[in-house]
Amino acid sequence: MNLKELVGEKAAEYVKDGMVVGLGTGSTAYYMVEAIGRRVKEGLDIVGVTTSNRTKEQAEGLGIPLKSVDEVDRIDLTIDGADEISKDFQGIKGGGAAHLFEKIVADNSDKVIWIVDDSKMVETLGAFPLPVEVIPYGSQQLFRTFEQKGYKPAFRKTESNEKLVTDAGHYIIDLHMEVIEEPHSLATWLDSLTGVVEHGLFLDSVNTVIVGGENGVEILEAR
Repeated sequence: MNLKELVGEKAAEYVKDGMVVGLGTGSTAYYMVEAIGRRVKEGLDIVGVTTSNRTKEQAEGLGIPLKSVDEVDRIDLTIDGADEISKDFQGIKGGGAAHLFEKIVADNSDKVIWIVDDSKMVETLGAFPLPVEVIPYGSQQLFRTFEQKGYKPAFRKTESNEKLVTDAGHYIIDLHMEVIEEPHSLATWLDSLTGVVEHGLFLDSVNTVIVGGENGVEILEAR
């Protein structure tokens, strides 16, 4: 069993009967959804809220009952991956281009678990490019703004070299900053920019981090 599968299986154990569960997106979350699907077949009674079209298709194929985020009052638990987690439990997400929906689901959850392998645990955020989801209209102006700041922006592209379009119909500009010294200040600034829909800084968001490493699974309580 690989590390991603290991932490996905462990996270699925946190899901209990009667829960509304946010189902994350990405290569690690995939294994968690598979594990929950097996438990549903064995009689687990839950409702899933998905964070992307990809996860929705996977969950439907497994027979997990689903509702949209707008059809539930509250989400008991969301389990998702992360691209980087700093030592003070701040995170970057969005490598899978789903961070807008992921943040909406996380912000409406009572508890958030991130599942990662130990390569995602870092001292300081920034080595992983920070995704910024923007509306297409005016996106080149935002690109210039990021360029002037020295953030080395790049539009996220598809394999055919077209601008990637998210599930919500937006573009993503990845900022290659290398080090983010003050994530809260950066988040506030990005939030203030007209045309920015959401960014991949997930701050003060997670409760528990499940990390897979050479010595097995480690569970870290963030708050």
